[in-house]
Amino acid sequence: MFEQLDPKDLQIKPVEMFGSDWMALTAGNEEEGYNAMTIAWGQIGTLWERETHANRLPVATCFVRPSRYTKTFIDREKSFTLCLLPKEHKKALGILGSRSGRDGNKIAEAGLTPVFDGKMTYFKESELVLFCHVLYHAPLLEEGFTDRDLVDFNYPKRDFHTMYVGEIVKAYRKKAD
Repeated sequence: MFEQLDPKDLQIKPVEMFGSDWMALTAGNEEEGYNAMTIAWGQIGTLWERETHANRLPVATCFVRPSRYTKTFIDREKSFTLCLLPKEHKKALGILGSRSGRDGNKIAEAGLTPVFDGKMTYFKESELVLFCHVLYHAPLLEEGFTDRDLVDFNYPKRDFHTMYVGEIVKAYRKKAD
């Protein structure tokens, strides 16, 4: 069903993946619980190095508001997945983004099938899955914004996101039929 890719060989369109297609961010596991949410903001690239200066780490950066239930699972596990779903699952992403997992099983309501890989969760329906280990997290700070209009438009309640930088440790792509 899926084939594993080297994260450094990914050929993707991140602006499209996040901005127009959206992605499902999942965190948690089968034994201790899991949740998912929709994200439309994020980046994929390289950051930092390990062991040698030629070993640049493939990373995904995502942003999660403190109120999101999924944040508790990311903080507990120090990992998350990013799932790119086919366009026909846009309604499912709408459900993941507009309901809380605290109040019911929004994943079942969205018609998605969780798959468990160790301490990580992803969806069977995914076209691409990025498995990320959190390297760094920090809250966005109001004083860091040089464009004040962004703060007023995106954070009228001053509920700034936490930024998570995750090393992409594994990637799966759905096999062609």
